[in-house]
Amino acid sequence: SFAPNPEWSRPYSPGEEIQAYFEAVFAEHGLAECTRFGDEIVRCEFGDDGRWTIASASGAHEVVDAVIAATGVLHKPRYPDIDGLDTFAGRTFHSARWDHDAVLDGARVGIIGTGSTAVQIVSAVRERVAHLALFQRTAQWVMPQPNEPYTDEQRALNRSDLDRLRAAHTRLSELFGGFTNAVIDAQSPMAKMIGDLCLANLEDNVTDPALRERLRPDYQAACKRLIVSPDFYTAIQHPNAELVTDAIEGVEPGGVRTADGRLHELDVLVLATGFHADAFMRPMQLVGSDGCTLEAAWRDRPSAYLAISMPEFPNFFMLNGPNGPVGNFSLIEVAELQVGYVLQLLEQLRAGTCRAIAPTVAATERFEAERVEAARSTVWMTGCRSWYLDDRGVPATWPWTFDRFRAEMAAPKLEAFDLR
Repeated sequence: SFAPNPEWSRPYSPGEEIQAYFEAVFAEHGLAECTRFGDEIVRCEFGDDGRWTIASASGAHEVVDAVIAATGVLHKPRYPDIDGLDTFAGRTFHSARWDHDAVLDGARVGIIGTGSTAVQIVSAVRERVAHLALFQRTAQWVMPQPNEPYTDEQRALNRSDLDRLRAAHTRLSELFGGFTNAVIDAQSPMAKMIGDLCLANLEDNVTDPALRERLRPDYQAACKRLIVSPDFYTAIQHPNAELVTDAIEGVEPGGVRTADGRLHELDVLVLATGFHADAFMRPMQLVGSDGCTLEAAWRDRPSAYLAISMPEFPNFFMLNGPNGPVGNFSLIEVAELQVGYVLQLLEQLRAGTCRAIAPTVAATERFEAERVEAARSTVWMTGCRSWYLDDRGVPATWPWTFDRFRAEMAAPKLEAFDLR
């Protein structure tokens, strides 16, 4: 929100453009001076002096008053348990650990998975490869979304009028807020509209009836993370692309063997098989007050008060932590709101109101009970398997409107915290 960019090439800009934008903002604000790269944090421990000791893999130590864990949600890849995967003779890698040395041009490429990442890869590489095989276990609803390039005139207007860009940012934020009405109420008009749009996208753009049925999900739209793509159906119908719905029996040196006995011969195999969504800071060791460990606190499953802080871990805060808004929301906006909330808590430390601040057990348990109850009416509970669901089958995400989240982040309720 604080760095509007008039140079975006299109509404959904490609990855290298987004990365270049982040790096430019990073450089503009002089963050290199206080950033250490490539040094994994292995342990954070809260001491009797009320401060945290942070230890890294290189042996470095830092002693700090507070810690903000901005480790993200989807960062620890989930690898599939497939017989023979390690025997494949070609290049194989997880989509989040992309092998940039792998030759795709003119190659036979297989992609396992049909989530958001897999769909983007199909669209990005289909024209480059000799043959593309997409291995689908579960069909996905795809929301059509135009992605036409911005004209020179549009970019010129954005350069000359930053208020125009800020207004666009506000409109997008409001659209995200409106989308929450669909995911938190499976019977809402917005949910029906999204379902109708996805169905029309499938019916209107997949010409082969047999392929259309194999691409048709058997659950409500947005029950799994809704996929946005302007061209997936076009790409998967190209003569050099193939949708494989037979179960994978195993991987061999020459390719992937499916249940029908066929060997799909491949040169490159991409594993778009998702992430351990419950990892958060882990495998980092976290030790709070009185020796309380993160593993003990999360023995059943990850939880946190307002997705930001935990009892027994004073002055430790998370961005995009457990059970926060992660279901088709803007995680950038979520993090910005959370930063504002955390800074207000840090101000209590600066002002000398307390030396340690953490949510009470009662406030945390009350929040979690209300969250679980509210989750029962969300679209994620309408009958599909997704990475949103925890071990109980309860969505591990924010079940209320985004307006409520904004309101919660506006100012901490200090009565919910233990100020020591």
